[in-house]
Amino acid sequence: MPVTYFIADLHLSPEHPEITTCLKHFLTTQAVDADALYVLGDLFEAWIGDDDINPFTQEVTQAFRQLSERGVAIYFIHGNRDFLIRKAFTKRAGMTLLPESDVIDLYGEATLIMHGDELCTKDEAYQRFRRKARSWWWPRLILMLPLSVRRKIAARGRKISQQNQSTLSLDIMDVTPEEVVRVMQDNGVKRLIHGHTHRPAIHDLEINSEPAQRIVLGDWYTQGSMLKVTPTEITLETMQFEV
Repeated sequence: MPVTYFIADLHLSPEHPEITTCLKHFLTTQAVDADALYVLGDLFEAWIGDDDINPFTQEVTQAFRQLSERGVAIYFIHGNRDFLIRKAFTKRAGMTLLPESDVIDLYGEATLIMHGDELCTKDEAYQRFRRKARSWWWPRLILMLPLSVRRKIAARGRKISQQNQSTLSLDIMDVTPEEVVRVMQDNGVKRLIHGHTHRPAIHDLEINSEPAQRIVLGDWYTQGSMLKVTPTEITLETMQFEV
């Protein structure tokens, strides 16, 4: 049966090899029979540039490349942790880089896909940073800096993010319902798939007096999380890490 997978918020890093191991197992088992795999952002805990080539990034790149070479289409959308990924990396990994949000035909259903951070409009400080980070000039400026400087900037950014998560309310860090409706209406869809909030669920809602769905992908902090879509079924599934 045709199947498409969606994953997000893996936050891969050398410090957590169990996540990379789980991903590689998924890519060499379930994913090999897929029509497509969509990675909806935050694949890495931090990405400081496509020129940061090391054994860890090469391991991840090769894992995706091998899946692509088996004929599975792989698509990538930037997250808030890896917005500096450019086409050099996606080409090496056999991925197609998509816009920040995209409407795809998912077995006959127009479906909007995105990372999801743009939906969290109540976090005004983050939205100001996001506008700068996704501008044309700021990423270019950052990528001109030496790798050593970029590593320090990324480490500082992760520290600030952790501090913010400990102080911000859950309501602020979650999506704004009115923004969800607006974005879905603007794109003319009844289904939205995103990550970012780390709150996996399938939400039923109403758009223009018609039933609709917002599907949230889970993170990979304690287990692997994916969305499996076939022409007849949608399921959120998990994979246990090796111990």
